[in-house]
Amino acid sequence: MQLPLPLTRELVLIGGGHSHALLLRMWGMKPLPGVRLTVINPDARAAYSGMLPGFIAGHYQRHELELDLVRLARFAGARVVLGRVSGIDRAQKRILVPGRPPIAYDIASIDIGITSAMPGLDGFVDHATPAKPLETFANSWDSFREQVHNSRASADAVVIGGGVAGVEIAMAMAHALRRDGCEAPNISLVDRAEVLAEMRSKTRDQLLQHLKAQGVQLRETVEVLRIEHDRVCLEGGDEIPSAFTLGAAGARPWGWLKETGLTLVDGFIEVGETLQSSNDPDIFACGDCAHMHLTPRPKAGVFAVRQAPVLYHNLVAALTGAELRSFRPQRDYLKLISLGGKSALADKSGVRLEGALLWKWKDQIDQKFMTKLKRLPSMAAVPLPDPVADGVAEALAAGKPMCGGCGAKVGSDVLAGVLADLPSIARADVLTRAGDDAAVLLTGGQHQVFTTDHLRAFSNDPYVMARIAATHALGDIWAMGASPQAALASITLPRMSDTLQQQWLAEIMAGAGEVFSAAGAEIVGGHTSIGAELCIGFSLTGLCGKSAITVSGAQPDDRLILTKPLGSGVILAAEMALSARGHWVAEALASMARPQGEAARILSNANAMTDVTGFGLAGHLMAICTGFGLSATLHLDQLPLFEGAELLAGQGVQSTLYPKNRAALIGQCDVRPGARGDLLFDPQTAGGLLAAVPSADSAALVRALTEAGFDAVEIGELHPGAPFITAQ
Repeated sequence: MQLPLPLTRELVLIGGGHSHALLLRMWGMKPLPGVRLTVINPDARAAYSGMLPGFIAGHYQRHELELDLVRLARFAGARVVLGRVSGIDRAQKRILVPGRPPIAYDIASIDIGITSAMPGLDGFVDHATPAKPLETFANSWDSFREQVHNSRASADAVVIGGGVAGVEIAMAMAHALRRDGCEAPNISLVDRAEVLAEMRSKTRDQLLQHLKAQGVQLRETVEVLRIEHDRVCLEGGDEIPSAFTLGAAGARPWGWLKETGLTLVDGFIEVGETLQSSNDPDIFACGDCAHMHLTPRPKAGVFAVRQAPVLYHNLVAALTGAELRSFRPQRDYLKLISLGGKSALADKSGVRLEGALLWKWKDQIDQKFMTKLKRLPSMAAVPLPDPVADGVAEALAAGKPMCGGCGAKVGSDVLAGVLADLPSIARADVLTRAGDDAAVLLTGGQHQVFTTDHLRAFSNDPYVMARIAATHALGDIWAMGASPQAALASITLPRMSDTLQQQWLAEIMAGAGEVFSAAGAEIVGGHTSIGAELCIGFSLTGLCGKSAITVSGAQPDDRLILTKPLGSGVILAAEMALSARGHWVAEALASMARPQGEAARILSNANAMTDVTGFGLAGHLMAICTGFGLSATLHLDQLPLFEGAELLAGQGVQSTLYPKNRAALIGQCDVRPGARGDLLFDPQTAGGLLAAVPSADSAALVRALTEAGFDAVEIGELHPGAPFITAQ
């Protein structure tokens, strides 16, 4: 029998630039066994800069120029850390990301691009927008266009930065505002030097003519002194009216690189032909953040794209001791410059052409690049051994991997059948029986709650999984109105080297410790083992100052309040199949890690309460209905849902446990057909609290929960009658 290969090396990609995006695709097609790959980026999405002017002009929708790093990472089998790197401790080989433990590396690669932010410019942070990141810029630009269209803002805009990017953006802005119905937008382009100084003179003259034709006003060789909410103030006392000020001032390196001790040139990482740092062979750099000291070239995406195959080869070589290759950039490259409308200017080796056909050519090049990163190849399934026992092929007929988290739970029918056969000795100090969220024990005259839970990993990030697993386990304590007391950990790690074991456990205990400490609980010990995959679980105790809240105390006419959105199961299932958008996944993971202690405090006088987890909202609500003999009415249109959940459910995406959850309630539900109804049976991980509260208190409780930051909604009510759920 072939055992899984152990993990022995850590490769970390810092940044989601073009080279790293392509590398993730290559890694997914041919990973290096034994390596844990990590990519760190501030956002789940990265923008393809080549299509940014077209987006501003209105030729593309936002999603068309977004690279989904979460999806690419899933394809590559990599973990994603959503955060902005603040430094590198090269002595300890640790990467620093605020808000989480340092990330260890054996080999690291940096592809963070450049920044157009100018925090040192007076008023920039408060009154201007950098061209990157896209999310911030796109929201501000859309808002400005809407205000201009509705005559709530003047069509005055200033672009700071007279390089090619600034010129393209200025022309795109003028085109977009005219298309919106503004006859004479007032767009100004400002630079401390000569606009387009890096271009050939004839190409520059041609572009200046296009700027003039678009009505863009040039202010060259002038310093910007400060930015105010409605103007840009220049040296000499001149002022330019501006309702929208954009920073696009050339290639500015990220400031944190200065503290790394890496050799820099003008703030950019100096690399040799192998793309390794000049003074640290364990760190590679590529794209705009790198300076190729033997063959310096302008900052252009074409070099980043062509560096990717060499980078992939050299990272594998560095991790295996093989020979590295050299990257040799071409001397000149084709420049395709957008002219606002669907027209472009091409320049290479002194030859210039322009027109609509060139814009179509540019669009084809850009679309081909994006298609390569969006239409990921299907990897062949591993064939079954021959022969196999009867039933194996049928068990795998669904053709999709088993979900993690609560989607991997055993069905409620199986669990209920086993629990029903358990012997009971009716101890007086055990106040609950099998079926509630946790056991309630009478200890020294005080009620103590005891529970245990664990999760099969659905994220490749042990720190994130630990935070979610801790929050998930605490759900039972909070649902019963108890104060968390103590926790025991049960952790299974996949096979890996001793060094990686220590690193993974450190991240797990840091993540869990943060959650438990904030909740007032202490980790007092636990158990670890090596197994097939990462699993994290906790056994917990909690103390009740009064009788525990159970599922059996609901009353007729109680209102039902839910404190978190639904749909995490379907989103995780879709993510495993590469069909979920990365920002949907990021939102769901953030919600799963959100503690519910404050929500439990606000709901401490609920008549009945449970946390919504593996059996879905319908399954956990049925426990409340059965506990007192009540029926429930749910208002589907009021259900809070994660972004993307309804769309995915409508496409037929289901978590592994969904069919069993639905089958368990046959004859006990009348649910309106459709995606929203299906999500009632979607297994949740670290889901919200479901509380039955007196009708007179419901509005005030929802308001208090909302003010505390929870997505709380009143979703239905309870009535006298046999246990039954109506959802319309």
